[in-house]
Amino acid sequence: MGLVILIVLTAIFLATWEPLTAATADAPPPHKYDVTIARDTWGVPHIYGKTDPDVAYGIAYAHAEDDFSTLESVLAMTRGRLGALEGAKGAEGDFALNFVDARATVDRDYDKQPADVRALLDGYASGLNAYAARHPGEVRLARLFPVNGRDVATGFVMRSPFFFGLDGTLGALVGDKPLPPEKAPPENYPPTTAPAASTADERPNGSNAFVVAPKRTPDGATRLVSNSHQPWDGPVAWYELVVHSQTGWNFAGAMFPGAPYPLLGHNETLGWTNTVNRPDLIDVYKLKMNAGGDQYSYDGQWRPLEKHLIWLRVKLWGPFVLPVPKYVYRAVQGPVVVNKSGAFAVRYGGADQLRMVEEYYRLTRARTFDEWQQALAMQGIPATNFLYADAAGNIAYFYNASFPNRKPGYDYATVLPGDTSRDYAPGTVPWKMVPRNVNPASGFLVNANSTPYLSAGPGSELNPADWSPLLGVETDTTNRDNRALELMTATPKVSAEAMRAIKFDTGVSRNGWAGKWFADMLAVDPRGDATLTEALSVLRQWDWNADGKGPADSLAVILMRAGQAWHYRRQPEPDPRAALLKAASYLKQHFGRIDVPLGTVLRLRRGNVDLPLDGGPEILRAASTWDEAPDGRLVVNHGDSFVMFVTWLKGRVQSESIQPYGAASTRPTSPHYADQAKWFVAHRLKPVLFYSRDLNGNIERLYRP
Repeated sequence: MGLVILIVLTAIFLATWEPLTAATADAPPPHKYDVTIARDTWGVPHIYGKTDPDVAYGIAYAHAEDDFSTLESVLAMTRGRLGALEGAKGAEGDFALNFVDARATVDRDYDKQPADVRALLDGYASGLNAYAARHPGEVRLARLFPVNGRDVATGFVMRSPFFFGLDGTLGALVGDKPLPPEKAPPENYPPTTAPAASTADERPNGSNAFVVAPKRTPDGATRLVSNSHQPWDGPVAWYELVVHSQTGWNFAGAMFPGAPYPLLGHNETLGWTNTVNRPDLIDVYKLKMNAGGDQYSYDGQWRPLEKHLIWLRVKLWGPFVLPVPKYVYRAVQGPVVVNKSGAFAVRYGGADQLRMVEEYYRLTRARTFDEWQQALAMQGIPATNFLYADAAGNIAYFYNASFPNRKPGYDYATVLPGDTSRDYAPGTVPWKMVPRNVNPASGFLVNANSTPYLSAGPGSELNPADWSPLLGVETDTTNRDNRALELMTATPKVSAEAMRAIKFDTGVSRNGWAGKWFADMLAVDPRGDATLTEALSVLRQWDWNADGKGPADSLAVILMRAGQAWHYRRQPEPDPRAALLKAASYLKQHFGRIDVPLGTVLRLRRGNVDLPLDGGPEILRAASTWDEAPDGRLVVNHGDSFVMFVTWLKGRVQSESIQPYGAASTRPTSPHYADQAKWFVAHRLKPVLFYSRDLNGNIERLYRP
């Protein structure tokens, strides 16, 4: 009996002691990397390498110095071990990894990648391995290192489909709930993990982008403003860097944890930025199953439903985990979710491919508009708008997306019959059919997560009739886009000062959803409610600006977030009376008044830094979401993040940038943990020291990792 108990206990121990059962990876081939890192006075790394893989090694090492904990989480995700590191929420990411079959995609296609791309990925992985080996006390998950280029590539395949809403669809199907509105945004853009059950967190997507041609500027300059709205911490927080290799790879910009290169920014001759677009890239098919649930009917024949058992390991304490069995399924259209209502196959844009890894790299190395377009035409990046500008004076807006091929006669906004091939067409729409607006007569292009058909001002807009309705291009607008178009159209010549004023504008357009939302609020009947009566009196004083100077700004900003929550998700407008009462009651509860100054309520907090903010949700000066602190302050955690202004004038590029916190993302003891915060709240920009000569006298630390 004692032996039986011992065997059982041993089995339990082996099953729950996760490091003993975790698969390890081969390290990249040994290589001596020749790299130097120069930290400027803001802590931003400038990475110099003999070759591009040398630079990638330095990128990884520098980023690990500033935010190793986040990088470790991203790598755990690529290995299917996030649950062992972070518990149940991480296990949802492990399920998503298997659902999109990311590892299998990489295993199939990795060796087909160009040699220079694989060398770049291995260089980045080697930099992470070197840091982990030298700082073993920071490693939280045993046997995670070494990592290799395949792990880095897997991160791209895993996260790409969740940039355009697959998490919402997957969560609804797993929870047997109604699907989100077609073309609605992701619930949490972009997630580290994909939820097994979707839960709205009122964190919408957001970004602003502006490009201006020389014909529209008083000095003949080309201007680009990159203003992506990202969380201020975590796996999709921007990390700023500048890279230089002796092979001619020179680029300044920002990246996400796990990327071996910048994802947006500029080189000497060209640059771009991104905003999230919201095309319909997801089709759902209901399968016709047999009684046993192991076959589905397709074109009159029964096919076996692919079924694979996976084990999700959920952290309990220390290295002990709870193994949870789950099945993943697949049909001809794509991965399958089985719930009480049936079996549903999911087809999504850009599935089962690895081209985005090479595409991003080629974009950073392009020197001309033609070269840059050739890279974008690879169609590896499944979704996201690209707004482009260059030294030659070209500007362009590409509504980039891997649109699934579709057949006329079917409503792809609904659940489709999955027992026929008549509504299913493999492949992706050709690049020439992707909407774009190149060098418009207006001389400017903007986008703030709105329809691409409104981006260049009157007389220069795209005609929706020129593009197939089967693409599922969105037609709605945001307040930010409405306001940007109003301001740009009213500015005949966009100087550097005018461009800065537009980007940091705190106004709200009286057009679009925001105008209607506040009109409905002002029409509320208080019915004798003292709080509502007072709130209406305050709101009537609002000047449609969240600059922090008026008595109604705090109330209006809270109401902007309430309106954003329903508008951006294409939900019905909620009761304006209830929203107004809730916002006013919050202010009275925590501050004793409704007309409290905005800077008192809206805060940037980081360590010992506590500063007032202006702007708000759905405003060009974006403070998109916040945490409610115990003292009632609204502590912003998402919105304006990495901001970059780029100018090409007389053959030379110059840029400025700012971040909400600083370069040392998770290092509270670093002087760069929050050293940019004061400049950020004051709308100030610091110089980007792009050329090596600009670093003279501005180097804080120079070393070889």
